[in-house]
Amino acid sequence: MDATHEPGHAEDHASKAPPMVLMATEHYAGYRWVQAPVSALALWLIASPFTLGTESRAIALSDTISGVVALGLSIVALGRRRGLASWLIGLVGLWLLFAPLLFWAPDAAAYANDTLVGALLIAFAFLIPMAMEMRGPEVPPGWSYNPSAWSQRAPIIGLAFVSFLVAYHMAAYQLGHVRSVVEPFFVDGTARVLTSDVSRAFPVSDAGLGAMTYLLEVLMGFMGDRRRWRTMPWMVAVFGIVVVPLGIVSIVLVMMQPMVVGEWCSPCLFTAALMLLMIPLSLDEVVAMIQFVARKRREGHSLWRVFWLGGDLPDDTPRAEPVRPETWRPSGMLWGFTSSWTLWLTAALGVWLMAAPDALGIPRQSAAGDSDHLVGALIVVVAVISLAEVARPARFLLVPLGAWLVVASWLLPGGTALTAANSAAVGLVVALLGLPLGRLRDHYGSFDRWVAWSPREGAHPALSRQ
Repeated sequence: MDATHEPGHAEDHASKAPPMVLMATEHYAGYRWVQAPVSALALWLIASPFTLGTESRAIALSDTISGVVALGLSIVALGRRRGLASWLIGLVGLWLLFAPLLFWAPDAAAYANDTLVGALLIAFAFLIPMAMEMRGPEVPPGWSYNPSAWSQRAPIIGLAFVSFLVAYHMAAYQLGHVRSVVEPFFVDGTARVLTSDVSRAFPVSDAGLGAMTYLLEVLMGFMGDRRRWRTMPWMVAVFGIVVVPLGIVSIVLVMMQPMVVGEWCSPCLFTAALMLLMIPLSLDEVVAMIQFVARKRREGHSLWRVFWLGGDLPDDTPRAEPVRPETWRPSGMLWGFTSSWTLWLTAALGVWLMAAPDALGIPRQSAAGDSDHLVGALIVVVAVISLAEVARPARFLLVPLGAWLVVASWLLPGGTALTAANSAAVGLVVALLGLPLGRLRDHYGSFDRWVAWSPREGAHPALSRQ
């Protein structure tokens, strides 16, 4: 039962409470049932070292202690401090996701058990209660769609889950659970990358760390209701940080493998491509959250309080017309992400530039080859991110990247006349393709002026170019 529907004074008090306060206190009363599966999972954790024959004493001790702590917290969560206790259960789940990596789990069963139980603890204790429906408008002011709609989140969740499965397989290889790793194109390239000095420099399995990050992205994708851009700004911010800046860094690092390791890794490139697609799909929700927090700050509200507790908007707040309804059609799951042939062609040129050193015979790890690898990766990242309408101004970064290719192709050693001409030609085309605005479909409130690079709000005729 939603606490906002309790009669009398309780209903008035609940309706005035900040969204996060309501989630963390009042609403948990209707979700006491989640403590039953939490208790069952805790008891399973206590018994699993003896049942699964866990070889690592550290993991066996970790599972036992985690089970006891989760069981005790599930009992406490039945009382008045239910919100805080459930959050602590979520931290136990987070520890379980990390423990097999920290202790280098020697058996696959322990790794799989901790991963599954940790994810379920987070889901039951944290995500399910947080999915409560809040009051107030769903669509941000001036927007033509809701970036927090479930249909908008579904592609991100799906891409993150597939990435998790691939990274989990690579982590199993690093931990010694499987003897070989799938590599369809580069012979033993993946095995060499996963056992390279770069990977061994990490205190934990870097593939396992990636798998954990992807799984957390899946879980965070389910957190909150359709209004989380204003009810959970902190959650949208954390989700944006995990997907965007950390995603960009990991993508560039993966694409630089020929420079650092001297080998390509097909599963690594596949997960990098999926993560790259997640970035433009998630940026719109981050922009909506920032707009909301900035608006509440201008109205005199505490920035700290709004960021952590969320807030509401008047029902008479002006809306863009028409507003797109939530739909599960493929096109409706990609509002804010518009296909542009100039950007797709630019991304293809970036991929070619990454492959050019091998295809045209530039020595690996030469200055000219390294330049093509690195700049090619950056071109792909910028072009794909610019497919998000809210990030369309990022396309201007292609101009200096293209200019660098034109200049560097004749200055850096290690290349030939053919490779220099190739880099210069690609650079010139990329710089020119970065200039057109491309097709726009939607409105983003006060952010319209930046999308279309115009000082006038709502300058682009969105919805009229379909």
